[in-house]
Amino acid sequence: MTTLPPDQVYYVSPEKIHEWRKSGNAVIIDVREQSEWDDAHIPDAHLIPLSNFDPSAVPDLEEKNLVFHCRSGHRCGIASEKMVESGYTGVIKRMEGGFLAWDAAGYDKENG
Repeated sequence: MTTLPPDQVYYVSPEKIHEWRKSGNAVIIDVREQSEWDDAHIPDAHLIPLSNFDPSAVPDLEEKNLVFHCRSGHRCGIASEKMVESGYTGVIKRMEGGFLAWDAAGYDKENG
């Protein structure tokens, strides 16, 4: 596994990501599996499950913050490593506490 540079991949709070999402300044990538997504997910997020994660599937950022999240924070680290290994040189934010923290904060979510 790759050692990720701290200035390229780091944790960001769900609060900050919520602000970015509300202002249209985030591309949120959910790396959980389809069944987890179907239970609940962040509106406007993109599902790219870790089980078949492909860095080329990440949408164009258009100067927005790239945010990865999973259930609790582990799988998004693996996705971040895969992204860096693919040659990505931009900054990746990992949601601190994952979807569990997002949900606990009471932020928007969709089912199905």
